[in-house]
Amino acid sequence: MKFVAGLDGGGTKTAVTVADENGLVVKTFTSGAINYNGQDEASVGASLKEIVETVAQICGGIEHCVNMCVGAAGVSNPNVVSKMTSQVRLHGYHGELHITGDHETALAGAHQRAFGMILIAGTGSICLGKNKAGQSHRAGGYGHLIDDEGSGYSIGRDLLTALVQAHDGRIPHTIITELVYRQLQISSVQEIIGFVYDKRTNKKDIAAIAPILSEACAAGDPAALSIVEKSASSLLQLVIPVAETLSLQKNSLAMAGSVLLQNTFVQSKFRELLIGRYPEMECITPKSDASMGGVYMALQRLKEH
Repeated sequence: MKFVAGLDGGGTKTAVTVADENGLVVKTFTSGAINYNGQDEASVGASLKEIVETVAQICGGIEHCVNMCVGAAGVSNPNVVSKMTSQVRLHGYHGELHITGDHETALAGAHQRAFGMILIAGTGSICLGKNKAGQSHRAGGYGHLIDDEGSGYSIGRDLLTALVQAHDGRIPHTIITELVYRQLQISSVQEIIGFVYDKRTNKKDIAAIAPILSEACAAGDPAALSIVEKSASSLLQLVIPVAETLSLQKNSLAMAGSVLLQNTFVQSKFRELLIGRYPEMECITPKSDASMGGVYMALQRLKEH
């Protein structure tokens, strides 16, 4: 029996799905992060070693795993692909290996097929689409310094912006101030500045503030509701060029990422805007995860060879 493996290299962990050549899932497990953008080489190497060894145990020998598809962030950098390939080979896997962006595997998993659209709004944001002709187009995903509108990071940043603007009197008092102070366990704008500009504070720390938005919206806070409008509108702007370029205005769009799946205010506003723009577009939640998307892509490559 031949097997395939799909890996979803997230920011904090890697989800792995192993299936047989007929697509029947044999085992799923998680390991450490394999993202070179956020981890040092030694920890990525250790995680890949553990993954290869676990896959070998599941398949009754690593030689029985004939195709492995890895979806990870940061692979647009060719150095990352070569480093990851070297590590996987070093630890004994010599079958077919395909390393691609985690948005590619997320799309395949969300629709359980090779075409459709996915909008991901987690720490960052990106929209990817593929049509039946095999053409693809993406919008967004250029990182928090110049992009990632509508993401957890941008929401966290906007919440902090509202706090300092309310402090100055540029906008009316907002409940966001108390909520942010409570979460960060601080009590002044000076401490907020210290937190934001501390070299140890990264984009995930800013994005971790985003869930406060739901509580502020539930209280009817105008500043919070304004952030929802801005975020939903920014996410729609990611979908439009993808839908138009690929003529997918009547196809389904999968929503993924914590902002769209966990913040009901952003999700409902986004749905409202999407239906207003594309009445025939169906909005769905992913049918399966990105590691399963890796399995679908691996199985497809197995058929082609």
